[in-house]
Amino acid sequence: MKNMLKGLGAALCVALPFLAQAPAGAATPAGAGAADQALVQRGAYLAQLGDCAACHTAPKGKPFAGGLPMNTPMGRIYVTNITPDAQTGIGGYTEADFARALREGVAKDGHNLYPAMPYPSYAKVNDGDVKALYAYFMHGVAPVQQANRESDIKWPLNMRWPLMFWNMAFLEKGPYRDKPGKDVAWNRGAYLVQGLGHCGSCHTPRGVGFQESALDESGSAFLSGALLDGWFASNLTGEHNTGLGRWSDEDLRTFLKTGANRHASAFGAMTSVINNSTQALNDQDVAAVSKYLKSLPPVGGNGAPAYTYDPQATKVSLDRPANDAGARVYTAYCMHCHGVDGRGFAPMLAPLAGNPNVLAKDASSLINVTLNGTGDLVINGVPSPFPMPGFAAVLDDKQIADVLSFVRAGWNNGAPAVAAAEVAKLRQSTQAGR
Repeated sequence: MKNMLKGLGAALCVALPFLAQAPAGAATPAGAGAADQALVQRGAYLAQLGDCAACHTAPKGKPFAGGLPMNTPMGRIYVTNITPDAQTGIGGYTEADFARALREGVAKDGHNLYPAMPYPSYAKVNDGDVKALYAYFMHGVAPVQQANRESDIKWPLNMRWPLMFWNMAFLEKGPYRDKPGKDVAWNRGAYLVQGLGHCGSCHTPRGVGFQESALDESGSAFLSGALLDGWFASNLTGEHNTGLGRWSDEDLRTFLKTGANRHASAFGAMTSVINNSTQALNDQDVAAVSKYLKSLPPVGGNGAPAYTYDPQATKVSLDRPANDAGARVYTAYCMHCHGVDGRGFAPMLAPLAGNPNVLAKDASSLINVTLNGTGDLVINGVPSPFPMPGFAAVLDDKQIADVLSFVRAGWNNGAPAVAAAEVAKLRQSTQAGR
């Protein structure tokens, strides 16, 4: 997740030790030997699958030059330049400097980084992967001279030295160690999810110090879902209704590669993660991530019995929409994509019946995506033909509350109703500055 940081990082991104093509725009070091170039290529893959570009590349900006604004409870911060420019980037960093920043949240000059940089997760990244990442950012990324922008956080909250104490309380140092009794694939998946993937940054709820409530499966809150900048990052445990309990291994692997399956479609920050990161997973690591996530016991949920599909009551409402304000909105604006039966046309158009995001207790994601839509999923360079449009300019707060309450009750979903005040609050926070 968390109304924490928008750019804490996206969920389900991974680090791989295998070679791959460098992302578009990557520079090739002149005269690099075969061994060095292999290390740079490996680092390029790690950076891509760690979704580094999502935070360190601003819209229409140059790769990794920073400038992306991120909202925090204390104010707005701006992501830094991590190109190898000597004056404004990290060109003067040694490998040790780079490793310290990545895994301990301390810059070369000694100042503490905000934990918008998910270094509590990166602390688990092993030395070999750190070395490859350093090689890529030093020799595979084009230097960009672009000064970093100061945060909008006001004094005294902008002082960084208290973060030393935050680190003392919440940072667990040391790379991931294989768990005895678990096989190679499970440990590989755990390393990817917990480490460079930093899935917990979005999908784990935060404590009173804005720390992740758990950093691995030993904590019951780990990956149980959390609110992040107006979106609810989904439950990734085995919970049957709101988590992955009804997803098969194939369902999960398909979602990681394409952002959609028979249960749900990606939205919000997860769209960027799919576009820039997880679709690049190789088959071995897709299987490892899926195996690890599918091993997590059920946590959270809405307290309802296991979902079973029942269209009858909803069909009656849709046959007589004049009697139901939510049904009227649904028939006018939603039914042509999501169907009378609520099953949509998966994976192109998301189902609403039994969708874990519809069943979630927190309706923030449903409100947000109805107001603002979501970005295009772009798989292998091809945009999705049917992105979710935004209805903020078309529907008022009551109409959105009515239709979402209808959807959350429909097809036996049995989720709580949505209030117009909830819609108004998210409209105000997400539309500000647009």
